[in-house]
Amino acid sequence: MLDHIGINVSDFARSKAFYVAALAPLGYTIRKEHPNAAGFGAAEAEAGLVDPGGDFWISQGPPQEPRVHIAFNARSRALVDAFYKAALAAGGRSNGEPGIRPQYHPNYYGAFILDPDGYNIEAVCHQP
Repeated sequence: MLDHIGINVSDFARSKAFYVAALAPLGYTIRKEHPNAAGFGAAEAEAGLVDPGGDFWISQGPPQEPRVHIAFNARSRALVDAFYKAALAAGGRSNGEPGIRPQYHPNYYGAFILDPDGYNIEAVCHQP
C-alpha cells in the first residue's frame, strides 16, 4: 500500500490552483503546506491516520522525465465526470474523455487529463 507520492511542478502556484480545482470533486483538499510544496488528501482523514500531510504532493522543481501517470479513485462514475469537467475548467487538457475502458476490465470507467506540466492524471471508478 502506498503512503504518498510526489511530483515536481514547474509553476507551483499554477499547479496548486489546478489540483485544488481538479481534485475537489474527488474529495481531496490541501492537507498540509510548506513553502513551494503542498500535500493533498481526503478532506476527512481516515481513522488512525498518523501523517496529516496527505497522499499526493506537489513541489516546485523541474518536472520528472518521463512524466508519470497518476490515477485517483472515484467513488462513482459521476465523480469521474465531475473531475474531468473541473480539470478542463482549471486549465488541463483532455487525454481521454470519461468512458468505459473494457481493455482493463468491464467496469473500468476513467477519464484522463494532462496537467499544466503534462502529467497524465486520471480519475477512475471500478464500480458498475
